[in-house]
Amino acid sequence: MTSTLSPAHPPSAVWAIDLGHEPSRSSIDPVQDWLSLLANSEQIRRASYTRLCRRKSILTVNGRFPGPTIYARKGDVVTVDVHNQGDKNVTIHWRGVDQPRNPWSDGPEFITQCPIQPGASFTYRIVLSWEEGTLWWRAHSDFDRATVHGAIVIRPRRGTSYPFKKPHKEIPIFLREWWKGNVRQLLADALQTGGEFQPSDANTINGQPGDLFPCSRDGTFTLPVEHGKTYMLRLINAALANEFFFGVAGHRLTVVGTDASYVKPFTVDHVFLAPGQTVTALLRADRASRGLRNTRYHMAARPLSTNPLVLFNNSTATAVLEYTDAAAPPSLATPDFPILPAINDCAAADAYTARLRSLASEAHPARIACAPDENCRGPRSNRLAASLNNVSFEAPRHTDILGAYYHHRSAGVVREADFPSNPPLPFNFTADDLPPELRLTARGTRVKVLEYGAVVEVVLQDTAILGAESHPIHLHGYSFYVVGTGSGNFDDGRDPAGYNLVDPPYQNTVAVPKGGWSAIRFRAENPGVWFMHCHFERHMVWGMDTVFIVKDGNGAEEKMMPPPLGMPRC
Repeated sequence: MTSTLSPAHPPSAVWAIDLGHEPSRSSIDPVQDWLSLLANSEQIRRASYTRLCRRKSILTVNGRFPGPTIYARKGDVVTVDVHNQGDKNVTIHWRGVDQPRNPWSDGPEFITQCPIQPGASFTYRIVLSWEEGTLWWRAHSDFDRATVHGAIVIRPRRGTSYPFKKPHKEIPIFLREWWKGNVRQLLADALQTGGEFQPSDANTINGQPGDLFPCSRDGTFTLPVEHGKTYMLRLINAALANEFFFGVAGHRLTVVGTDASYVKPFTVDHVFLAPGQTVTALLRADRASRGLRNTRYHMAARPLSTNPLVLFNNSTATAVLEYTDAAAPPSLATPDFPILPAINDCAAADAYTARLRSLASEAHPARIACAPDENCRGPRSNRLAASLNNVSFEAPRHTDILGAYYHHRSAGVVREADFPSNPPLPFNFTADDLPPELRLTARGTRVKVLEYGAVVEVVLQDTAILGAESHPIHLHGYSFYVVGTGSGNFDDGRDPAGYNLVDPPYQNTVAVPKGGWSAIRFRAENPGVWFMHCHFERHMVWGMDTVFIVKDGNGAEEKMMPPPLGMPRC
């Protein structure tokens, strides 16, 4: 993205999107300035892991859980050969990578590609451009990302440096859930009944529930540190359902980045991450200078619940920070425990999010454009669904939208290229009263077509349909500036006056607050087919998604690249 449009530039298109989850009808040429070309090989295969006293087979990459970390530098192009030796179709998404002009390697199943079938292979080409910091890769097929995911660490270009003192060491830390049962069956059961998904049995840090859980003490993730040194924690929320607070007992965290973009540093006792989001934070191992005597300290992740109507796992996952240069034997020290917000403390999450500001420095400027026979178990015997502007997105199952669009066959795939620019019926979105007209949502493969170069503003409005709750909304192919957020109903005559058009955070996922709204802006300068969806996996499955099709521009560097050889076939 090379736009130098200022934050105050008025958008050429503005859409208001209300986010609802409600009953639905049952029937219903290559980059020339590469710094390097890195090659990786990933094998999708099953492996056995034991958690919570029970052993089970899970889908993995190279037998590892979490999967291997990809290390690169800003501007690199990384190729990854994915060999599917598993027992089901799968795709891989490089989350937060814009992939300029290259949607063919973006990865969401049936949106930009057909899945990689068992026994088949596909080479992904990951084009890094402006990104620098912490991102991650994940499966983007069914619920496979529950175990198929890993970190992407993007360091500064050679000859440049971090906008802060280089840390002693960097550590990826994944926050997510664990189910004792088969996650594939969890999805199948929910889709069959039309009801809620079974909550997880534990939350985890780097794949381990921690020493508060049975059969888990020996496997608890431990981070060894030395007094006086600074450590970079690359925090990633890979959860399917949970937002998390994260903190370290006896230590504060200095937040320096989010979603591969630097922020003005600020120091906190805990951070907050919605599913899909990343936070880069510095931790100084300064126990002695702070008068602390222990040698071991708990790191902990506690979920945030914003909808009391939804069942969830409220357990706290733990890991251990251990001073290895301490005089006392670590085995004799009981870890201190951090103080984290309560599981329903939405104000704490909003307060953290409000502190995010782009670095907006000379080196890192803010460049913003402005079936009747089904027995469904959902409410009123209907099927649970989720929607954007009362449209519950339905992905095709026999081809992908990108291939159909590129080969001019989209008429048979995309039912309507007219995703509504506004909710069909204005009402008090955050009140409990639901207009009868919106009690059932329509299914459809409806997309929004954007002209190349259009400046787009999207207002994302939470609704109280089946209970208000926060929504982590992720856009593929773009990061965007979060220019505003607030509580209640968005007021287009009042709220834009309070937008942050100076140093808004640059993110690929925005946590739309419970009972509130968020406004994002981006310039449509990346041609292709790009998915936008809620990162609560159940909401994505229920249809809280849509697709932006960005047309080609006139210049040679404004057109989508042609498809590579070997694209998977459906």
